[in-house]
Amino acid sequence: MSDLSAIVKAYDVRGTVPGQWDERAAEALGAAFAQLLRTSGEPAGTVAVAYDMRESSPGLAAAFTAGVRSEGLGVLHLGLGSTDLLYYASGSLGLPGAMFTASHNPAGYNGIKMCRSGARPIGQDTGLAELRDRAQALLDKGETRPADESLPPLEHRDLLPAYAAHLRTLVDLTGIRPLKVVIDAGNGMGGFTAPAVLGDAVLPALPLEIVPLYFELDGSFPNHEANPLDPANLVDLQAAVRAHGADLGLAFDGDADRCFVVDERGEPVSPSAITALVAVRELAKHPGAAIIHNLITSSAVPEIVREHGGEPVCSRVGHSFIKADMARTNAAFGGEHSAHYYFRDFWFADTGMLAAMHLLAALGEQDAPLSELGRAYERYAASGEINSTVPDQRAKLAEVRAAYPDAETDELDGLTLRFPDGAWVNLRPSNTEPLLRLNVEAPTPERMVALRDEVLGLVRR
Repeated sequence: MSDLSAIVKAYDVRGTVPGQWDERAAEALGAAFAQLLRTSGEPAGTVAVAYDMRESSPGLAAAFTAGVRSEGLGVLHLGLGSTDLLYYASGSLGLPGAMFTASHNPAGYNGIKMCRSGARPIGQDTGLAELRDRAQALLDKGETRPADESLPPLEHRDLLPAYAAHLRTLVDLTGIRPLKVVIDAGNGMGGFTAPAVLGDAVLPALPLEIVPLYFELDGSFPNHEANPLDPANLVDLQAAVRAHGADLGLAFDGDADRCFVVDERGEPVSPSAITALVAVRELAKHPGAAIIHNLITSSAVPEIVREHGGEPVCSRVGHSFIKADMARTNAAFGGEHSAHYYFRDFWFADTGMLAAMHLLAALGEQDAPLSELGRAYERYAASGEINSTVPDQRAKLAEVRAAYPDAETDELDGLTLRFPDGAWVNLRPSNTEPLLRLNVEAPTPERMVALRDEVLGLVRR
């Protein structure tokens, strides 16, 4: 019997297959999703469903589809797709949606990212907990639903060309200088969407020379995990950028909703710098708009937003929280240090591909290399995210807080400590794993290293 409380996280479903969940659980989740939509007044009678390249994804998506249809809703089946392609379907067609993916997790995992029509998020406080309880009740009853030809319709549609065409209307890359770009898809869905959006697979060619790395869809991840947040998974991209003399490199995670960047030297560009760069471009289109950033992005982000006339708004980490704040403030753009980027022009949803296009446009509209362009957006020294396994997370947070009685504290998401010299520490529990995540930023590398090591000593002792 599946215990859905173990896999329904703060803003999605995530767990091992078949260890923590299987097709029976997926069917129950599909039925519960349809019940939730119907009882909450969702007007659409159809759910869009897509899945990634993992071996378990087609079967889980089919079972979920059966559950949705058993509750009287139709299904628009998109087949293979990235998460932002699913959001495109939800936004452009006004449909709730479900994307089967475990994003950057290892091959043995799978999950579901669900949204209401218009790509509106579903999190623990906006329906996910209720959905979990409904699905658990169905599983506990042991109900099965045989195939029934009278069920609502199941339609299959390929939206990849329309998705690519829509993104190209948002950022014009036709007039930029020629750029050589290495793209590491990590055997994930970036290998499916990048040729359509940035290449000439379905639309006219752009002034981009694409050097592909690991575009073959393979959910076993034979080359490296599709998690660019881990520096070990950027090594191949960095080497290829140097070897090919490329202008930059892009790395997508498994479901291609996040995009990481390395410059022409093969050096990583901070997602906070990308957030600031794209924010400046969005503020040029939407003067005075709100810009969302989470609390572990660099202090440079709100500074630069203010300097360009925008209103910075701090949010909790996690896509359901960011999206809710995007909608509440009508923000033009939002960025997370995990390389999720959100756009008003994309139904407040996240799309790594659109962020990559903004970066390509910014680079291609001037002559300086990316290392020089990015320098204007990086003002502080950052530790990057450091994970520690901690048996009692609550007690450890209290211990760290007590060690710095004079620091300004903030508990919006975990524990944030701010110091008079501008340095800060954030220590927060993971929403998906039994970890404490540490981020440290300071005005100088020396101060950052000293503070990082000091806090890590407390966390790990």
